[in-house]
Parts: sequence; C-alpha cells; structure tokens
Amino acid sequence: MFRRAATAALAAALLATTGITACAPITSYSGFQAIDSDPKDVQVGTDTKSTVRAKLGSPSATSTFDPNVWFYVNQVKQRVAFSKPKVTARNVTAIAFNKDSELVDTVNTYTLKDGKVIAFNNRETPTRGREMTILEQLLGSVGQGGLLPQDDQGVPGSRPGDRR
Repeated sequence: MFRRAATAALAAALLATTGITACAPITSYSGFQAIDSDPKDVQVGTDTKSTVRAKLGSPSATSTFDPNVWFYVNQVKQRVAFSKPKVTARNVTAIAFNKDSELVDTVNTYTLKDGKVIAFNNRETPTRGREMTILEQLLGSVGQGGLLPQDDQGVPGSRPGDRR
C-alpha cells in the first residue's frame, strides 16, 4: 500500500515538473546589446560621433532623411510552445548630432509603450488592361496563322526556310 502511494506521488511530481518546464517561455534577444557601455551613458555636448561609435559601436540604423541621427535598437521576444512569438520589451535609443560640430545634441530613449500600431493595407493595386480567361489564353492564337508555315517564296530577297 505504501509502495503504491509512493509511486503515485513520484509520478505526480514528475508530471508536474515536466508540465511546468514544458510551458516555460523561450526567450530570444535581438538587436543592439549593451555589453561594456549603455546608450544612456552618452553625454550631451561632450561626446562626438567618433566617441559614440567607440563606446557603442555602429548604430542599428540611421535616419533616412538626416544622417546625423543614429538609432540603437534591441528587443526581447518570448514564445510559449507553438504560439506566436510576443514582443515583451523593445528599446530604441535615438542619438542626434549637431551637423557642424558633430557633438551630441539629444539622446532620446523610446520603449515598447511609445510605439504605435500601424494598420497595413494588404489589398493589391489593380493593373490596367484586359484580363483574359483561361479559355481565351488557350485559344487566343488560333486562326492567326502562327502555327502554319508561311509561303514567302515570291518576295524578293527571301531565302528558302527563312521565317519572318
């Protein structure tokens, strides 16, 4: 009796621990990783482009319209079993430089709360022109004489077997 109860308790404990570990989220990190220094350590008015690059490395992205704005981006995703990954943390540090002196003007930090959801329109733009059915595509060249050899023997300057 005691042996049967001990086996049942052991099986229940084993099932509980495997159930807990099986549902543990898988965490993945991507983007900029601050190892030696943090983007928040950049000093406004004292650091330049070269010192920021020496501290933090190359930026994740630069601004499209102003090359004097650098972005350092990182994010953390978690996935449980087969579900879709969910972004749990995102940090974007925007560092703006002065055009003339290349000194740091501003350091702004944005998080996941500052982001905005954009609704994408997945419709396609229609192309102009005539849309043919499958039957029209298959039978479209019938009767135009493209399959039959043409008799161009009477045309001056033509050679036998020459097709135009």
